[in-house]
This record gives sequence, structure tokens and C-alpha cells, in this order.
Amino acid sequence: MTLGQFIRKQFVDVIQWTEPENGILSYRFPMRDMEIQIGAQLTVRESQAALFVDEGRIADVFAPGRHRLDTDNLPLLTNLMHWDKFFESPFKSDVYFVSTRLQLNQRWGTSNPITVRDLDFGIVRLRAFGTYSYRITDPVRFHTAVSGTREIFLATDLEGQLRSLVVARMTDVFASSGIAFVDMASNQIELGERIGESLGPDFSELGLALESLVVTSLSLPEILQKRLDERIGMNIVGDLGQYTRFRVGQSIPLAAANQGGGGAAAGAGLGAGMLMAQEMMQFSKPSGAATAPPAGETKFCSACGVAGALNARFCSECGVAHKSA
Repeated sequence: MTLGQFIRKQFVDVIQWTEPENGILSYRFPMRDMEIQIGAQLTVRESQAALFVDEGRIADVFAPGRHRLDTDNLPLLTNLMHWDKFFESPFKSDVYFVSTRLQLNQRWGTSNPITVRDLDFGIVRLRAFGTYSYRITDPVRFHTAVSGTREIFLATDLEGQLRSLVVARMTDVFASSGIAFVDMASNQIELGERIGESLGPDFSELGLALESLVVTSLSLPEILQKRLDERIGMNIVGDLGQYTRFRVGQSIPLAAANQGGGGAAAGAGLGAGMLMAQEMMQFSKPSGAATAPPAGETKFCSACGVAGALNARFCSECGVAHKSA
């Protein structure tokens, strides 16, 4: 290797970076034993920013574009290095590229159930999962607070801290909202927006902006989920009296359809409907002393022996039609 080749090898006249893969947030351009030529070309691509750092002090920051490096384009570095206007010598500086592109589909979730107070169930332990996206909006703050002097800084290096922030703010939102779990679970878009709003300052301190946060799953422990399912079932049934009339109304056409098979079958079907109605109405009444036998004259069912009103056409216990006297 000649002396001229050796000298040219030590000087840098083109500085640029092409991201080889997703998830790289910061990259330090290799400058070991190398110096930058005055007049060198710096290329900063869209969704990038470039930082010049002198002995740990951030000097000049470059936005996307092609830049010629001289004293006019490096005012802060010129001041730090005490260069004069006609400075032409090669210089040393650390150059960091920061990716400002959107970091999509970052996953978050509760590794363990979190404890919150719910309006319906009291103190409960729940789990939540979702995704979020963010971008670097303040490269200087991000470099100072997060990436520092590392040669390469990945999104995976940051995900643990961001996930903890999301879970902490979600817990705060639950605690301060006063909204029941059922309502939260049915309005996951609004829940995500609330959590996102509370996270804004936390991300800003790191030089980041939270672009979106989505809650994809919100669940209770199995035992509480069963209680919730039971409550939903009761809400579907609604008013027991109305529900009973509906079911009895359904049984009458079925009994009429069975008349072709004999009056006994039709009577049994209708009697069963009436029996079900009585049982449902009894269920809706407060429990107390056993129901007294019907007042007045009575007769006994030939099938089950239970006493009933003399003029009743069907047994209130088994639904069998009474034989005519």
C-alpha cells in the first residue's frame, strides 16, 4: 500500500447510512482512525436525522437532504472547535444517524395480572394486551436520554421500558376513571385513547411521540368471568313475568299441533306450559312458607296424587289432564 493510498484511506468524504433492517433506532457511523474532509458530502435520507457530536457534546443536527460539510454548515461544531472561516483541515467528530420512521406493531401486555378496583366486582385482578406505534420526534433528546454513545440502538432495547410505562398508565386510567370493567371492555377504542393521552408526556421525555395505542384484549380471572357470564344471562332473560308469558305462548301452538295425536297429548303439552309458568312465577317470588293447598273443594290427580282445584282441567304438578266426572 502506497503512502497516498494510506492517506486517502483515513479521510472520509461521503457520509451516509442505509437501514439494513427494521427496528434500528440509532446508528453510529464508523469513524475510528478516520477524519472528515472539509467539503465532504453528508446524505440524510427521509425518515432520518444526523447528529454531529464532539467529545460528548451534541453540535449540529441535520435534517433530510444532501449537505456539504464546511464551516457554514457546521456553525456549532466550528464554534466548539474554534475554527476560523477559512478552516480547511480534516476534522474528527462522531456522527450518529437516528431513524425517525414509524415503529409499528409494538406489543404490550400485562405479564402478570394487575390489581384494580371495579365498580361491579370490587377488587379484581385483570389482564390486558394490545399494540402501539411511535416515532422519534426529538433526535437530540433521544440521543441524550436513551441511546447515548452506543454503536447501534434497537427498538427491542427500548420495548421493556415502554411496555412498563403502558401498563402503569393503564392501571392509573382504571383507578381514576370510575368506570366498570364491563363498560371498559365494551369500549376498547376509547380506553386505548385514554391510555394514549396519559402516556404523551412520558414518551416526550424520551424524545418520542406515541402515534397510536390499541387495546386488543381485556379479561378477568376465570371465576369472575363465569360470574360475568351469569349476569349477562340474567340480563338477557330480563323480566321473569314477561319471559314466562313468552314461553307459555310458545307452548300453546305446540300443544295445538299435537292434537292430531290425541287430546291427551295436547292436554299434556298445554298443562306442561302452565306448570312451567307457575314454577317461573314461584321462582320470582320471595321464598317463604310452603304453598298452601288450593282453598275450597279439591280433587286429587290420578297420576301423581297432588291435590288441586275441583274445576282445574290439568294437574298443577304433573300437567296431566283431569278426567271428566
